[in-house]
Amino acid sequence: MNFRKLSVRDLDAVGKRVFVRVDFNVPLRSGSVADDTRLRASLPTLQHLLGRRARVIAASHLGRPKGKRVPEMSLGPVVGPLSALLDRSVRMAPDCVGPEVEAHVRDLAEGQMLLLENLRFHPEEEANDAGFSARLAALADLYVNDAFGSAHRAHASVVGITEHVASSAAGLLLQREIEMLGRLRESHESPYVAVLGGAKVTDKMDLMHNLIGKVDAILIGGAMAYTFMKAQGMPVGASRVEGDRVEHARRILERAQEAGVGLHLPVDHVVAPSPEPGAPGHATRDAKIEKGMVGLDIGPKTRELFRGAIAPARTVFWNGPLGLFEVAPYDEGTRAVADAIDRSRTFSVVGGGDSAAAINALDLADHFTHVSTGGGASLEFLAGVDLPGVLALSRAGGAAR
Repeated sequence: MNFRKLSVRDLDAVGKRVFVRVDFNVPLRSGSVADDTRLRASLPTLQHLLGRRARVIAASHLGRPKGKRVPEMSLGPVVGPLSALLDRSVRMAPDCVGPEVEAHVRDLAEGQMLLLENLRFHPEEEANDAGFSARLAALADLYVNDAFGSAHRAHASVVGITEHVASSAAGLLLQREIEMLGRLRESHESPYVAVLGGAKVTDKMDLMHNLIGKVDAILIGGAMAYTFMKAQGMPVGASRVEGDRVEHARRILERAQEAGVGLHLPVDHVVAPSPEPGAPGHATRDAKIEKGMVGLDIGPKTRELFRGAIAPARTVFWNGPLGLFEVAPYDEGTRAVADAIDRSRTFSVVGGGDSAAAINALDLADHFTHVSTGGGASLEFLAGVDLPGVLALSRAGGAAR
């Protein structure tokens, strides 16, 4: 995909104050960063700017504090791990706007970095408030958006701020995300197979409608498969079903059939009385799930079916684990699909969110061409939505959007 927006590489950042919107919405455990994947993903852009002696002002949200200061959602725990990854000291501001923050920015020397406090401690951030946007912009000379995971949000630090700076550019992470996902949206090779899992059909309705007519096959696993099975009148035992989405699932099944797209549901399952670790589980003989049992993974026959569908693919998009991957042995379906994609040697992209978490937890990231950092953003982009955070950036070759 031809990326038509200004890149951080195009900026004359030497000595300039550069506001970088990053995605440090990391999981915390006992006050420490539990997974530094998103910190590592930001390094190329941050190192590029620091290497050019820019004064870097990094900003992010963390969690959903709903416009209030919540100590447990402070970005403070990020400072230590980020400093270690960058091999230089990162300063922490007490807020993201205000006189104290402005003083910290004035004290920044060339090649130094300041991390602002959680943007969502202010309700104006999610409201895309013009005044708040202007206060953020006043901290810097230039703006860089490297938070692909927030690019689908029209928030002050993502969209509003671009109205108040001379140039707004894409960071290296955001640029790569758009280029990789753009290949799926605009220039994929066939056969194209989509593997969809996870818990909710709701999250993927628009995506599935957009994929029909573009893909050759859709493989559905995870808890969302049970809603589709319910739409077919198949018994699903005590498995999770989104009752208000059964009719939507039925329409998707009909559309796929009309379009000649092979939509494959599990032909067997691994089930247990409950998802608790240690509960006795077994593989079913066919697609039916008996009363009182919960589907927790795709079964061995389904793994072979999915392997066969993936083997000839030239393009694969995967979003959502195929089972309760956090609890062994219900990670076997997810592992089997990852192995099939690896063996196919195809162009492969994993959607963000739970998908990326599953791949990282199972140490399978190297199996894929690209693992996206954006959950909702990647789904919306592939559903055909033009992301507000990307639209707001300056065009390459000029300041016009």
